[in-house]
Amino acid sequence: MSYVRNFLRSGHPPTLAAAFFYLTFTFVIWVLNGAMAPFISEAFGLTPAQKGLMLSIPIFAGALMRFPLGVLAQYIGRKRATLVEMGLIAGAMLFGYLHVNSYGDLLTMGVLLGVAGASFGVAMSLGSGWFPPKYKGLAMGLVGAGNVGTAIAVLLAPPLAQAFGWQSVYGMAAVSVAVPALVMIFLAKEPPDIDRHATVREQLACLFQKDGWAFSLIYAITFGGFIGLASFLPTYYYDQFAVSKVQAGQLAMLAAFMGSAVRIFGGALSDRWGGINTLSLVLLAVVGCLLLISVSGASVTATTLLMMLCFAALGAGNGALFQLVALRWPTTTAVAGAMIGELGALGGGLVPNLMGMARQYLGSYRWGFVLFAVLAAAVFVAMRQLQKGWTRQWAGEGGRAREADVPAPALDSPAPRQPRATDMPAVA
Repeated sequence: MSYVRNFLRSGHPPTLAAAFFYLTFTFVIWVLNGAMAPFISEAFGLTPAQKGLMLSIPIFAGALMRFPLGVLAQYIGRKRATLVEMGLIAGAMLFGYLHVNSYGDLLTMGVLLGVAGASFGVAMSLGSGWFPPKYKGLAMGLVGAGNVGTAIAVLLAPPLAQAFGWQSVYGMAAVSVAVPALVMIFLAKEPPDIDRHATVREQLACLFQKDGWAFSLIYAITFGGFIGLASFLPTYYYDQFAVSKVQAGQLAMLAAFMGSAVRIFGGALSDRWGGINTLSLVLLAVVGCLLLISVSGASVTATTLLMMLCFAALGAGNGALFQLVALRWPTTTAVAGAMIGELGALGGGLVPNLMGMARQYLGSYRWGFVLFAVLAAAVFVAMRQLQKGWTRQWAGEGGRAREADVPAPALDSPAPRQPRATDMPAVA
């Protein structure tokens, strides 16, 4: 309990709560098409490959929009950037309610849903910006648990779509934007952790370093796997087990909720045990679960239990990764995180496509799970090769923070200033 009290006293809990609520809402919006996929597929008579494309576009679009939103937050502030984004989300939902009448319109709607997926980096830096380095992993884990919005979407959207029509759900979402906007206005305070704008070189620095690409690949497995599978699961349950559309959402919710809840544990565990150690365990668990899921297609119970375990590992991995990002780029955490998030989240867009093509051209979703497991194993091997260099240069044993609370100068900065005692890592 003393750890929790010290954590709360070290930062600004209302901003942390507002960032969590904002991220939860945006994740609900981001995966709406996935949550309503059985209804949409039936309305337009989609093939498995078309379903995969429909589900992947919001993920790709959200990944590509993350970095621009992070840069905008640098110049107008993170709190204001969230309000701008929520205004855009309201407009996107109105388009969905009024104008989605064909498959082409549906793909356009997928791009607009990507606006909601851009929120992650800004939410993480807003919520964790008040907290010192030794609590950064836990703060990011708490905010990141807002991806529970995926579970809320797959639980609530199907019964609403069944009762009122799937397009009406977009209209309801447009009205509901007012709630997180008001929470942000009245609870959040801009963190005092930055006194300058990041330069263009700092914004792009991680792209020119192998650590940035390594983190992006890990994130493609952990977060990409989480969001890609969460979007795909209602379709998988509906097609594979012939359950009802509402039951498909309920089963998907169990896995998505598990991944969101365990993310907090992943961040806290990484603070204490180390992000590298945590990610090693995570990737091995993901590989094992995916291989077992590939052969459990005859049992909805076994598949659901394995999915819950797999999502728990993915959620813990997301928390662990961002604990390492804060250590590796202490003065440009949000910018680096936005870039890594943008590249890594693109992996999530591959998952529904991979599953759809496996079903359409190989006759079974099984081979999609197998290939994803192979990719996760390859990323595990690559990370273990790199981790010795990480612990020599910028991380403690196992990927823990080093003893000093004041962050070391960023490796991506050509001439870092000496940090003041009151400084915390700069974020966008």
